[in-house]
Amino acid sequence: MRYKLFFSLLLVFSAFGCTSPKQMPYSTPVLRGNAGLQSGPMLGYVDMREVLIWVQTKSESAVQIEYWDSEKTDLKYKSNIARTEAMHGFTAKCIADQVQPGRTYNYQVLINGGPVQLPYPTTFKTQPLWQYRTDPPAFSVAAGSCTYVNEPEYDRPGKPYGSEYGIFTNIAAQKPDLMLWLGDNYYYREPDWNTRTGMLHRATHTRSLPEMQPLLAAAHHYAIWDDHDFGPNDADGTFIHKDMAWEVFRDFWGNPTFGLQEQKGCTSYFRYADVDFFLLDNRYFRTPNHCKTCPEPTEMGREQREWFLSALAESTAPFKMVAIGGQVVSDNEMHETYANLYKAERDTILARIEREGIKGVVFLTGDRHFTELSAVKNAAGNWVYDLTASSLTAGSFTNAGTAVKNTLRVEGTAVDRHNFAMLRFSGPRKERQLEMKVYDTNGQEIWTKTIAPDGTLK
Repeated sequence: MRYKLFFSLLLVFSAFGCTSPKQMPYSTPVLRGNAGLQSGPMLGYVDMREVLIWVQTKSESAVQIEYWDSEKTDLKYKSNIARTEAMHGFTAKCIADQVQPGRTYNYQVLINGGPVQLPYPTTFKTQPLWQYRTDPPAFSVAAGSCTYVNEPEYDRPGKPYGSEYGIFTNIAAQKPDLMLWLGDNYYYREPDWNTRTGMLHRATHTRSLPEMQPLLAAAHHYAIWDDHDFGPNDADGTFIHKDMAWEVFRDFWGNPTFGLQEQKGCTSYFRYADVDFFLLDNRYFRTPNHCKTCPEPTEMGREQREWFLSALAESTAPFKMVAIGGQVVSDNEMHETYANLYKAERDTILARIEREGIKGVVFLTGDRHFTELSAVKNAAGNWVYDLTASSLTAGSFTNAGTAVKNTLRVEGTAVDRHNFAMLRFSGPRKERQLEMKVYDTNGQEIWTKTIAPDGTLK
């Protein structure tokens, strides 16, 4: 009997490349395929030779991605095996590194060797090698902020704060190549922000929303954070658990990097086609909002700010898309806008953009629970824009168009209900334009504006 048990265990271990019980990467009973899936798959960063695919399991598991060129179905590849652990919320990041530029691939998730069967397509397309060959490709980006998913036993009493989750179905229907999550991507509650257990619970609860799953699998997702997915309301750099929040954020997103050089935070950068995307952190280095004696009030911190402004000046992209949690261009002095709390740093940023003659700067912001487009023309003759896209499912700031005074708001762009933005980049290499459309939760268009190649708004 003893020998039978030994050989049975040996067979189980060898099936997953393990030689002893100590190496077993999952707990028993083994959950395979769909039974082992908690959320995802989600596509992370994408480049010409590499794509990240994120998966969350229900218990310790071995996760792998099988993928193949959609036109060469007889040749299949497999990613690295990622082993999920409770410490990291049972999340896995698999790298597809046997891909070629500009190709479309189908993919399938394997959990403990068992395939996950999903009722929606799972494909990705690598970035094309267009330089010195053709004009840059047209592509589209969905953008939004403030995702609140109700959990009544932990929510505040009264009317539920989250609603209309079908918005994610309608974002997916737009078939964006990328999606930018502009902060408050989940909302820590009082039981959440003081422990890793609480943070992992909240991130898992939001990420597991059924309406979100097809979108996660189809577009490549990049994210920044704001206060609610960093810590308590209006949290700043003094938050004692900010390193833990950073670890959880890193576990749940597929950005190419998480922090600047040796610093932590959500700072990152990527290029898609000919457009540069700067992902900035407005929390980790932030001085307290109402500190009267702080020597240098800042959202970004000196090192991040100088890196960003230098990289921005060096960029040759026709559009420099700058994602940061709070509004930059708006001159409204309410709540956590730059104009209200960090005027000197705002002036420094806008003045540097002006002095360097930088063109095509578009800030992408969230936080405010309403949407608007702000625009300012600087003394160098260049326009700087700020598209605030909020909120996806959290409560909306009703009557924001009249209640919030912003002299730089483009007329007719204030939206005070759930919405998302779609950004479409197109045109020849030297005449690129950016079309911005805002849609309501049902996928109905609310307004459209286009930034022409000369930087003017149509």
